[in-house]
Amino acid sequence: MDLAADLHRYLQDSRNSLLASLDGLSEYDVRRPMTPTATNLLGLVKHLAGVEFGYLGDSVGRPTPVPLPWVEDASIWDSADMWATAEQTREELVTLYRRAWQHSDESIAQLPLDAPASVSWWPEEHRRTTFGSLLVRVVAEAAQHAGHADIIRETIDGRPGADHDVAGDADWWTRHLTRVQEAADQHAQPRS
Repeated sequence: MDLAADLHRYLQDSRNSLLASLDGLSEYDVRRPMTPTATNLLGLVKHLAGVEFGYLGDSVGRPTPVPLPWVEDASIWDSADMWATAEQTREELVTLYRRAWQHSDESIAQLPLDAPASVSWWPEEHRRTTFGSLLVRVVAEAAQHAGHADIIRETIDGRPGADHDVAGDADWWTRHLTRVQEAADQHAQPRS
């Protein structure tokens, strides 16, 4: 078994899922904050581009090939990587994310999992790690944010994630929702 290839496959699945969540949505819908913490689809794309460049590039001696203004001006620490400014286009951020994939894929092809890595923004005593550890971290983060994107997309227009149809058709989902609501209702607090 080639562990690096397996991790790469899972990473690519999450990348594809995240970008698919943008399909057919307006500029407004890909940008608007959908949670109290302002989570939004295009912000997730921007964030994961930076995550890949940082962990699978900079931290393994392969500097980011394009400037990331929110890193350069340190506004990343004020969540500037989690949303698209009015001037940033969808095309620009998707292209940036795809460029991050290419850079990360080169790292995956070139580096063994036990290659030394150092994460400059981690506390000094924890900075030293391995490429494999960072790859696992990025796979996990990409999967987490792809899941967020599925939920956000479903909230925007009702389109479920890619595996939705595996469970059942529209009638099955209606019955399922009813079952889940009835179980929750058993624990509803009476209103006073």
